[in-house]
Amino acid sequence: MAEKKVSLPAKLINGGVAGLVGVTCVFPIDLAKTRLQNQQGVQVYNGMLDCLAKTIRSEGYFGCYRGAAVNLTLVTPEKAIKLAANDVFRQKLSKDGHLPLWGEVLAGCGAGTCQVVVTTPMEMLKIQLQDAGRLAAQRPVTTPAQAAASGTAQSLGPPPTARPPPPPPPRTSATSITVQLLKTRGLAGLYRGAGATLMRDVPFSMIYFPLFANLNALGRETVGDVQARAPFWQSFVSGCGAGSVAAVAVTPLDVIKTRLQTLQKGDGEDTYKGIVDCTRRIMMREGPSAFLKGAACRALVIAPLFGIAQGVYFLGVGETLLGLLG
Repeated sequence: MAEKKVSLPAKLINGGVAGLVGVTCVFPIDLAKTRLQNQQGVQVYNGMLDCLAKTIRSEGYFGCYRGAAVNLTLVTPEKAIKLAANDVFRQKLSKDGHLPLWGEVLAGCGAGTCQVVVTTPMEMLKIQLQDAGRLAAQRPVTTPAQAAASGTAQSLGPPPTARPPPPPPPRTSATSITVQLLKTRGLAGLYRGAGATLMRDVPFSMIYFPLFANLNALGRETVGDVQARAPFWQSFVSGCGAGSVAAVAVTPLDVIKTRLQTLQKGDGEDTYKGIVDCTRRIMMREGPSAFLKGAACRALVIAPLFGIAQGVYFLGVGETLLGLLG
């Protein structure tokens, strides 16, 4: 049956508000996912909780939100495009109020393709900021014992020339990264890894949207030819369930995308020439299990993110806001 139609401005508002709320709640877990996926040789973190604990200890609580400003700025258009495009495609592909499974999958494919325009530069900037703390943690730190040993060795020879300690690496910002990429690589620099992003987001949407629509339709009453709006709890649970399944399913593609978009590498870490080269090197050096790095984090990020998104979307925040303004 057909669902109650919602105006495009309301869909955009709903998607934007949902994205802001969701990202604020789960961003620290997303940071842990990025750092775990980028680990190759030196294992700085032993898991999500260890990563978050070490991040708070070395960078403070707000260190868990490095890169959040980029996400909060661009997640509104990203989620708005994703959710609105899916609804538009579903309406266009529906016949007499009915949408077959192939139409649901095709609508999800279209939504995933549309969002890449915003997702790729957002992910590109976010990953550099999130991974900076991991790279800093890999730098060797002189322990008191090493310092004492060094002092003993130096006392046997001529007095060394005093050297000032090296300055700490400058704290990068999204603006400085953007300017540097535009200067050195042009607009294409911001869209590095676009193919891998498309390869991840299209299958994700093809799995997520049909699964969500069917879960969300369970037990809903129909008035005439219009299906009643789902309650918040059903939309939330359906979004969580569909999101977690889709997130785990495309985790190998997310690992490839993250590795390709990371500009700065640690000591002994591989650089990649493309999707095929990245896949081959990860398989050879780290084994198949490396493609599931961060899978639990990704499920814990995507499940509440899309649960909140769909809950807010179906609560009709955009319609309410437009009603107050109009």
